[in-house]
Amino acid sequence: MTELLNRRYRKIPIEVEAIQWDGENVQLVAWFCHPFNVEFRSGSAFIGTLEGRMEARKGDWIIKGVEGEVYPCKPGIFAQTYEKVSDEPA
Repeated sequence: MTELLNRRYRKIPIEVEAIQWDGENVQLVAWFCHPFNVEFRSGSAFIGTLEGRMEARKGDWIIKGVEGEVYPCKPGIFAQTYEKVSDEPA
């Protein structure tokens, strides 16, 4: 049974698009997240994701995944998981 618990996997390297929510870039975030619904209030962006509504707070990154889905990511997790490859969109 322990052999099933000791399996290790590495994330396949892929490129994603991402922008950082600065609390003011409302139009850019709305455009980036389209066609997913985004509401802005109290300095946060509330994004309709495939997993339900998620909150992006000032400083959080918003990632567009491989299937076109969008979701917020905390800055520390983003820094540990992603590195910049280009300033040009995919």
